[in-house]
Amino acid sequence: MIAVESLAKSFGSIRAVDGINFSVDKGEILGFLGPNGAGKSTTMKMITTFLPPTSGTARIANFDIWENPLEVRAKIGYLPESAPSYRDMNVYDFLMFTAEVRGYDGEERRSRVVRMLETCNLKEVAWQLIDTLSKGYRQRVGFAQALLHDPEYLILDEPTDGLDPNQKQEVRALIRRMGREKCIILSTHILEEVEAVCSRAIIIDSGRIVADGTPEALRSRSALHGAVTLELIGAKDRDAFAELQKIEGVEKVVELTDEDKPGAPAVDNDAEKPGKSSLRVRLFPKKGVAIAQETARFIHQRNLEVDAFTLEKGDLNEVFYNLTRGGQA
Repeated sequence: MIAVESLAKSFGSIRAVDGINFSVDKGEILGFLGPNGAGKSTTMKMITTFLPPTSGTARIANFDIWENPLEVRAKIGYLPESAPSYRDMNVYDFLMFTAEVRGYDGEERRSRVVRMLETCNLKEVAWQLIDTLSKGYRQRVGFAQALLHDPEYLILDEPTDGLDPNQKQEVRALIRRMGREKCIILSTHILEEVEAVCSRAIIIDSGRIVADGTPEALRSRSALHGAVTLELIGAKDRDAFAELQKIEGVEKVVELTDEDKPGAPAVDNDAEKPGKSSLRVRLFPKKGVAIAQETARFIHQRNLEVDAFTLEKGDLNEVFYNLTRGGQA
């Protein structure tokens, strides 16, 4: 387990991390979320003994970062922000050097490097100077050095930074596989990454933890959680707008436009369905009330023509914005 206790860091008068507490168990992938400057990377650096805390501590497998820094470093795999490396070395030599630092030699050293070249898809650039690689490839080299000794604990700072969409999918799949047996913390400001990879997320803002829960639990704090979005077909359905408000458990009904559907092209519904118009609405539930069944019953009883019926899970972007901009989620 990774246990963080009252961890704090000040740079002069600036309190970058302000006494945070959390723990991460084996088999858990924790997403460490926050806007730029929130304290994510500073926290990672303290946990990995790269940066001494102002106060508080952290333990990796019962090794304290103050008392047992070498044991902590031996237990973890660390991918720092921007994946620093020796750019005047080629990829193979850099990984061989890393393996030697980790205490491997002979065939064991070589086999671990070859395995990482395959795992991180680096074979085709094994003999290139790191300085000549793209940002995405340099990120993969950093990932390879973090995994080389098969650590039980992984601390990954922006692990998919600089990767193209296909590479991101590969890295996320690798993290999910490793997450079954390892204890992983990854920092990110990409909410899509949290939903794709993490079993739990912490949101940090101004050095303090403002939320801690599963992605599903965090989404439930969104105003959209449990709402029902409908597209009704037919001129008579405009008359149904007021009736929708009467559905048991509905707090309010809002008519939507094409602007409420990001990325979707405007649709000329009249051209697609001659003689018919389309009404897009969103029904928001009263707090703690489920309205999907009652809405479906309403539609059935009135024999309404429905083109779309969506039960909203909630918007993690909205929750993140509210929690890191002084709002309430």
